[in-house]
Amino acid sequence: MAVVVLLPSLLATEAGGRNRFEVEASTTGGALRELPIRGLLFDEQDELRPLVNVYVDGVDVRNRGGLDEKLNDGAEIRVVAAIAGGLPRSSSGS
Repeated sequence: MAVVVLLPSLLATEAGGRNRFEVEASTTGGALRELPIRGLLFDEQDELRPLVNVYVDGVDVRNRGGLDEKLNDGAEIRVVAAIAGGLPRSSSGS
């Protein structure tokens, strides 16, 4: 079944400038694995990287069946890459 995957600008740059992909997949994980940026989304154990958030039709996959949940034809998958960081430590160590 055909689903749409939308990428943020940062990941679209790595995907040849494309931010929208139509892929044939029955699960969210299957759809993400069809993308040319698969290596950025999944780690060496083929698990979704911690700072990658995925929404199917507006609902976080963590609140659904995860990456193995079956998709409806025409589902929209949105990938959101979180940014982590913090303030640098002061040179005094406090």
